[in-house]
Amino acid sequence: MSGARGGLQAVWTVAVFVFILTPIASLVVFSFNADRFPSLPWGGFSLVWYEAILEDQTVRDAMWRSLRVSASVSVLATFIGFAAAYTDYRYNFTGKMPYLALAALPPTVPVLILGLGMLSFFSMIDLVGTLRAVIAGHVVICAPFAMALIRMRLADMSPDLEPAAWNLGASRWRTMATVTLPWCLPSIFAALAITAAVSFDEFMIAWFVSGLEETLPVRILALLQGQVSPRINAIGSLVFFVSGLLVVIAQLLTWRRGAT
Repeated sequence: MSGARGGLQAVWTVAVFVFILTPIASLVVFSFNADRFPSLPWGGFSLVWYEAILEDQTVRDAMWRSLRVSASVSVLATFIGFAAAYTDYRYNFTGKMPYLALAALPPTVPVLILGLGMLSFFSMIDLVGTLRAVIAGHVVICAPFAMALIRMRLADMSPDLEPAAWNLGASRWRTMATVTLPWCLPSIFAALAITAAVSFDEFMIAWFVSGLEETLPVRILALLQGQVSPRINAIGSLVFFVSGLLVVIAQLLTWRRGAT
């Protein structure tokens, strides 16, 4: 009976993954299709649509902006996430639960509401239409992911390690540099990767606040509004590859964390 139940669970799991991944797989497959319109039988293998997006200056600029934004966001969000996670780990203070709830809140808020709120706020301080606004908005939604990853790592660290270093004469900053940070390093790298992936793939906030400084997901929408072009398949495949690679790196680093 248990064997049959396990078999059904395996079949169900495979069916769910097939349902989720089939549209993505078709996107990647047809990005190499020589025909202009996705159709079967396949029109033949071709890199013409990848060549087309590489020759499109607007797409290249959008890709470069997305890479700059995701790199900046990953560093800032991981720093903030580490600070929030360490505060939770090391200190007890009045209002700690509201502090943690507020720190973890942004991903639970509908992204449309976040985008509208950031548009209103950034308009008041003249940031709308700049990459700084996109970076700030993405840091807000990415920092909680970094905090969660690093806090899980800190939970595995003995609470006596830092006091032992202090008792041996190490300052708090030296203890942070030689004990805490090395212990957290796998999770810090994982947080850098996952926050970069979230930022690179984020659309709604960037659409509200970027103005003419389009990121790649916003540029995809602009192409869709004009006409259905097979270039979109190529761009989407590149976005999926970059985001998927970053998520895989984060997962591998998380597994390494669990193994140490």
